Amino acid sequence: MILGQISYIDCIVFVIFLAPQLLIHVGLWQTSRWLLGALPFLALKLPFQFLNERYFTRFYDRSPFVQRATAFQDFVIRCVRYAFAFMPAYIGRVFFSKAVALPFFRFRMLRHGFVRSPISWHEVNRTGLQGLWITFDQSKTPDIVVYYGHGGGFSMGSVYFYMEFFLAWVALLKDVGYQNPALFALEYTLVPDAVYPTQVQQAFAGYEYALSIARDSSRVCVGGDSAGATLILSLLLYISGHPEYRDRLPGMATMISPWVTLVSAKYRNTPSDYLNLNSLHRYGRQYCGTKAPGNDPLVSPGNCRDINRWTKASPTNGWVFLFGSEEVLGPETRDFIALLRKAGAEVEVYEEQGGIHAWPVASLYLGETKDERLKGLRNIVSAIRRQLD
Repeated sequence: MILGQISYIDCIVFVIFLAPQLLIHVGLWQTSRWLLGALPFLALKLPFQFLNERYFTRFYDRSPFVQRATAFQDFVIRCVRYAFAFMPAYIGRVFFSKAVALPFFRFRMLRHGFVRSPISWHEVNRTGLQGLWITFDQSKTPDIVVYYGHGGGFSMGSVYFYMEFFLAWVALLKDVGYQNPALFALEYTLVPDAVYPTQVQQAFAGYEYALSIARDSSRVCVGGDSAGATLILSLLLYISGHPEYRDRLPGMATMISPWVTLVSAKYRNTPSDYLNLNSLHRYGRQYCGTKAPGNDPLVSPGNCRDINRWTKASPTNGWVFLFGSEEVLGPETRDFIALLRKAGAEVEVYEEQGGIHAWPVASLYLGETKDERLKGLRNIVSAIRRQLD
């Protein structure tokens, strides 16, 4: 099931679902205080910057993302950029919560003529493990399982916010010949409710759950975007460090804009990307808790420069990386890809020119055409079909 582009009507409905949740979980005073603080940007700075760069700046003097973006994409990303830099995480997590994302998804389904999804899902709630299991036929063993960690700086996000992305992924796997593809999305505990190592422990429990159903680790593709990719990298290092688990490495890994190193001097803000360096480092340090970001590779996997360790941690059929040329995280991602290749791993790379953070996920909602919305996912699915056959 693949829905159409987000519309202005969708945006209005999203706000309708969001408003009461903000009042319940944040409160009228805190919500109003932040909105009043954001008003000068929303009323003055945002429209001025948007109009000036988009219509009064020569094309080649615009930022790389604006050169390729539609007006709607440009406007939305400017809002996201401001929010990432200035919105407190306790407000941001409400935006992506199940209470907002699930009813919004159901509205989107109805607007596109779906009363129910042709792909089924159910929640997994166990001690130490929560997530969402998605497949066509719950009674049959899947012939491919994707195990996914969502992004959000460890402080925001939920599996339900990614629901359209997950369903489209499973649908595309069916289209390329899998009989009963499945996806398990991990719902890990957000900061500050818990910090490292809780999330890594949950990631391992989720992988064990996925393996218990897949029955064959070579049929599992692990993946994630941003902070979720960090957890997957930590998981692979953890598995490879325990001899009893090494024969349980997944068949492949898909990294979408991975946050390889939590704190790095190589990161720089770019005119295109919506990530903000200061916020990024703040979220990274909050996740570390009492750990220093550079001391434990299970906290910040990019700090592990041991080629032998990455040789052991690499999935049996290699890696796929998707990221944008304009990403704040780009320098560390490129360095990590080079390290994996030195370790002898098979690495397939899709670096989108002018692209920004997690665009394969965002474009599913913001893309103007179906081809644009599905480009990243189709690249991933093609790689899975090639590497896991």
